[in-house]
Amino acid sequence: MNAKELRLAQMDAVLQDAASHPLPPRPPAGWLRAIREALGMTSGVLAERLGVTASGARKLEQAEAVDAITLGTLRRVAEALDCDLQYALVPRRPLREMRWQQALHLAQQWQQRAGRTMALEAQPVASPSAAANERLEAMALEILHTSGTRLWD
Repeated sequence: MNAKELRLAQMDAVLQDAASHPLPPRPPAGWLRAIREALGMTSGVLAERLGVTASGARKLEQAEAVDAITLGTLRRVAEALDCDLQYALVPRRPLREMRWQQALHLAQQWQQRAGRTMALEAQPVASPSAAANERLEAMALEILHTSGTRLWD
């Protein structure tokens, strides 16, 4: 296993673990307000910790509730609430599977282009068969091994 494949396997393992422990849904008013209120902290106290006005603190809570806050600001408010910000992108499928599907997609595109060219040249195009599927998968493997970042072009 080369270094690239090892990193992919490690990342898949970490992310699959994260996917098996999903976070609870965000409260309707957002995490910042929910945690502040659960702590019994006023927006004025939070504002003081942040060095902003009370209305500024409320605006930050509203921004978080509608996905309009930056990660940096969210991290700063989390610190003021004595919280850690945990941030991750959790793929819906394993990364290895996503790469394989993309390679197959590219292989199918290349195969279709070749078929159109052959049809234009009045050459017979073989109908789908087990051998054709094997060639497609072999092409996808070759794409995975040689394309690197061009896989997604």
